[in-house]
Amino acid sequence: MAVSGGGAPGDAGPGGRAGPSAPGGGPATRAWQRNLAGLKGFKNLRGYTGGVRESVRGAERGPLPVVLGLLVIGVVFQALDDNFLSPRNLSNLSVDIVGTGLVAVGIVFVLLIGEIDLSVGSVSGLAGAAFAVLNVNQGVPEWLALIVGVAAGTAVGAFHGAFFAWIGVPAFVVTLAGLLVWNGLTLYLLGASGTINLMEEGLVADLTATYFPADGIAYAVAALGTAGYLLAARRTSRRLRAAGMPYRPERDIWVRAGVLAVVAFAAAYTLNRFQGLPLALLIFLVVLVTSDYVLRRTRHGRRVYALGGGVEAARRAGIAVERVRIAMFMVSGTLAAVGGLFVASGLTSASPTTARAAGSGMLLINAIAAAVIGGTSLFGGRGTPWSALLGVLVIQSIASGMALLGVQDSVQFMITGGVLLVAVATDALSRPSGAVRGGP
Repeated sequence: MAVSGGGAPGDAGPGGRAGPSAPGGGPATRAWQRNLAGLKGFKNLRGYTGGVRESVRGAERGPLPVVLGLLVIGVVFQALDDNFLSPRNLSNLSVDIVGTGLVAVGIVFVLLIGEIDLSVGSVSGLAGAAFAVLNVNQGVPEWLALIVGVAAGTAVGAFHGAFFAWIGVPAFVVTLAGLLVWNGLTLYLLGASGTINLMEEGLVADLTATYFPADGIAYAVAALGTAGYLLAARRTSRRLRAAGMPYRPERDIWVRAGVLAVVAFAAAYTLNRFQGLPLALLIFLVVLVTSDYVLRRTRHGRRVYALGGGVEAARRAGIAVERVRIAMFMVSGTLAAVGGLFVASGLTSASPTTARAAGSGMLLINAIAAAVIGGTSLFGGRGTPWSALLGVLVIQSIASGMALLGVQDSVQFMITGGVLLVAVATDALSRPSGAVRGGP
């Protein structure tokens, strides 16, 4: 009989909490088993509703609370200001989320193994400063300066991961030191002269200034995304059914695909009413899809979830724990650097002021908050890259609404902090009683 799980391995929708079972029956395994038990008998609306309630009680709250929160935010701010849901504001919002969102995706990779990276803001600033100094001051071609900036982020991530995995220094301490060191290096590179302006028609500046005005491009992306999900979900369902494992019912797949199609085509229609599909948003979506594929449909991704479910169990299963840890910090550093280039693109400059803000201020806080608010667990083993998209939409929507209303930044900080606290408390309370992470 077909059953609808809380996301069988390799088959969860955007924002789903599903992941591979942790070796040794870890929290991920127990949550999945509870979800399967709660969703059996999915043959009518009552069964499905009961399954959702059981899923929430089973520590797999999924994207529903965040989506409902976004709807509330949209309704409230639209009632207060008619411009909030205008095509112009939503298009600007879709670009504004990219820099922080990319950094948040990197944070998701680190959180999945139960660790934290406090250096991502400084790494973002370092990448932007390195690009500006090489391209503007030294005359290095833009494409080469861009590669160097991203490579610097990868190298920094490898450095942090090596200290943590091989030497045994806690990730919190290593990345906190990195926050100070790389922020200082960024200020040193920029020098006393201050701001370095980027070329307005250059490669990096175009990252946030380029749009595809033809209506067909946005609709084609929406259709491709919907079709891709539908084909992947049906293929996974057939494979699980052939293997005698619980699989997602055909009706459930088509319902999810229908909802995704409505959202995707509505977004395409809205974007086309302004300037079309932004290049920045398209790149962000490609990163999300690629990251999601790596985490939930590759052997490496299964190792990441297993490590987050329990370190000792992962070791006994033959997983090279140190190698996985270093790889996750490398991903975090790389995406932090890419996000930093998008931030520099939006500002068309690199300056000591933005470097200080990136290193110790809102970029770091917003990236971590986006990952957690979107549904990634601080305790490891639970979450997907789509968590970053949902979380950064919440944060940036609040910021956009506050800006339209002329509300002080202090109020925005308090609201964002409150939302983050609620998300973390929900995550902590939803964990099985007595569940603890494995030791190093």
